[in-house]
Amino acid sequence: MLDLTLGELLDIQANTYPEHEAIVYPFEGIRWTYSQFKQEVDTVARGMVKMGIKKGDHVSIWATNVPEWILTQFATARIGAVLVTVNTNYKAFELEYLLRQSDTSTLVMTSGFKDSDYIRIINELCPELKDSLPGQLQSSKFPYLKNIIHIGSSRHDGMFNFDDLYDMAEEVEPTTLDKIQGGLTPQDVVNMQYTSGTTGFPKGVMLTQYNIINNGSAIADCMHLTYNDRLCIPVPLFHCFGCVLGVMACVAKGTTMVLIDHYNPIKVMKAIQQERCTGLHGVPTMFIGILGNQEFKDYDFSTLRTGIMAGSPCPTKIMKQVIEDMNMKDITIAYGQTEFSPVITQTRVDDPIQLRVSTVGKPLPGVEVKIIDPDTGQELGVGEQGELIARGYGVMKGYYKMEEATKAAIDEDGWLHTGDLATVDENGYYRITGRLKDMIIRGGENIYPREIEEFIYTHPAVKDVQVIGVPDRKYGEEVFAYIILKDDIEEPPTEEDMIKFVKQGLSRFKTPKYVKFIDSYPMTASGKIQKYKLKAMAIEELKLDGVICIETA
Repeated sequence: MLDLTLGELLDIQANTYPEHEAIVYPFEGIRWTYSQFKQEVDTVARGMVKMGIKKGDHVSIWATNVPEWILTQFATARIGAVLVTVNTNYKAFELEYLLRQSDTSTLVMTSGFKDSDYIRIINELCPELKDSLPGQLQSSKFPYLKNIIHIGSSRHDGMFNFDDLYDMAEEVEPTTLDKIQGGLTPQDVVNMQYTSGTTGFPKGVMLTQYNIINNGSAIADCMHLTYNDRLCIPVPLFHCFGCVLGVMACVAKGTTMVLIDHYNPIKVMKAIQQERCTGLHGVPTMFIGILGNQEFKDYDFSTLRTGIMAGSPCPTKIMKQVIEDMNMKDITIAYGQTEFSPVITQTRVDDPIQLRVSTVGKPLPGVEVKIIDPDTGQELGVGEQGELIARGYGVMKGYYKMEEATKAAIDEDGWLHTGDLATVDENGYYRITGRLKDMIIRGGENIYPREIEEFIYTHPAVKDVQVIGVPDRKYGEEVFAYIILKDDIEEPPTEEDMIKFVKQGLSRFKTPKYVKFIDSYPMTASGKIQKYKLKAMAIEELKLDGVICIETA
């Protein structure tokens, strides 16, 4: 285990690889070596000290994958502040909840993203901002919030610009950072990430310096990542996938980070070719988008070697295409939760392909995993399905200001209860079979959506599929499949055709009663499909609001 703070880790890498590229922002011409990266971080950190940010303060960042994001990540860590990551798709209601619940004192933000106008939203939430001097906000809604820092050249009432931090830094002695760092420990909370909110209100997951440094290092080891690698990072930094599996894995090994502002298949392919990337991270939908892009064959993927596919289950066919057509022979699958910093299990580059397409690998070093009966807590044996629980250095410090939720997630013996259903084979490889709450119970039969999804995906016309359970008066629940068809199918199947197809290949009780073709799925900004929204859509369409779903024993 690395007993370091983020500041100490960056100091080591800047001394070890001073002239090696740390951050490349290819389409804006930004290239920083590790020594330049450290210098930028230290300057921003001194500016934050001048602004009045101190140890324990919560600094939220609401931005896409811009270089200032990573500067803020390490600058806050350097002075002991806690970085709170904000989903880039948030609107006013969601942002208001996060800023209030997290007790944010400083918000770093860009002007907006897609249909979210950040400037308009923050002014709606803080009408006092237009009449405030920068750093002197007195908000009735957010008593802790004092500083708004805008990333960009335009000036806005009541806000600092990010470049102002460089001017403020001139008034703070460099030795100040050394004194502050001397009072920090690896066990300090450094990062707070809000669960994606696919159920209930998001919870602030408190992660320590020790949590994310060691998880990042272990992830990198599974990929055989070194300073010779160049990792393309199009996954959002506000999510653990970006800031731990991406940034922390790279900094732990001196690897070059190639940032993409936000996922765009053409930009990703251009960056891979132009920067000769050796690695790529993505959720399955990102890889599907790249493989299916009409310009895919125009790009060179020969430099690719490794990367991670995570976030949601990957269809076997897609995984094989990524290995064969994108040259990612060392790609790994990672499984985890934000509450574990986040990776619990991961495949290794030397695992046989079959294990890398059918399992989520073995536990990382220093991590204990077992499968238990969710009703009795009894540990189960090889091949028996139950809830996956994990223990070790990666377990979060807890949910911010949510003691009861923390106790529900982490038991008295330190085990994190994931709520995921899984099995383990005789060699210690884990398979995720579903979520406890995703499980469909039809007439007493337990049905796991993943199995049906994998089968439907074998149909040549199917691009993607998501299976949910909907209420049914007779059986308690019925199976509903939302399917996205490929664009170039000459004779698309009908919904009835798909029902017949499943009926021919799976047990009758697993056959969807309902099939609906759809163009896209509701998703979180990190690429996770929101099944609860699909379920709500289905219930509304079928007019099942009055049907009570009974979980038959």
